[in-house]
Amino acid sequence: MSPERFALLDGVEPEEAAHLLERGRRRSFDAGEVVFHAGDPADTLHLVRRGRFAVRVTTEFGDVATLNVVGPGDAFGELALLTPGAPRSATVAALEPAETLSVHELDFQRLRRERPSTDALLIGLLATRVRSLSSQLVDALYVPADTRVRRRLLDAAAAFGPAEPGASVPLTQEDLASLAGTSRATVNRVLREEQAQGTLRLTRGCTTLLDPAALARRARAFG
Repeated sequence: MSPERFALLDGVEPEEAAHLLERGRRRSFDAGEVVFHAGDPADTLHLVRRGRFAVRVTTEFGDVATLNVVGPGDAFGELALLTPGAPRSATVAALEPAETLSVHELDFQRLRRERPSTDALLIGLLATRVRSLSSQLVDALYVPADTRVRRRLLDAAAAFGPAEPGASVPLTQEDLASLAGTSRATVNRVLREEQAQGTLRLTRGCTTLLDPAALARRARAFG
């Protein structure tokens, strides 16, 4: 996907999309840098140009859960466009050096007034989010932890394009554990088993896929 093409703007007239993007503020983030915290004022949408970001929440018990990983062409902070004045519902941090276009809610609201069909695009994005979270919930309730680890690893790889040989996933084992809803010890065991099978290679803070097709076959199995 081209750096200046975003799923949220698919179907918007090129001139209108270009006008909106021209108003966007380019922002760069270092690996680990927080874009915003849960509870912060929400008045901007972020369109991802480069890199990947983790969307996280803190539970009432103080545990951190990673809900999603978004990459180039995707967006986050879209709830700010639908619920003006509401605080951020999650914390978003860069997993690697990354860049976004930050679009203020006033500019997006103007586009919505001038192009009502934009609402359908926004609803489509939110529907995709709900389907993804629903699928993860079913996994958490009914799928063994080993399988969840493999599935979430493939999901994270897909955030940067097709999961193909050589694709890297800059997630720590703690990140992957929070995505899969399991312990770091389980993640470590599963990844080492996969490394022994030759499907991936482990380095500090990063996993490289070597045979994603074989990994995907095991991710479809229970156990």
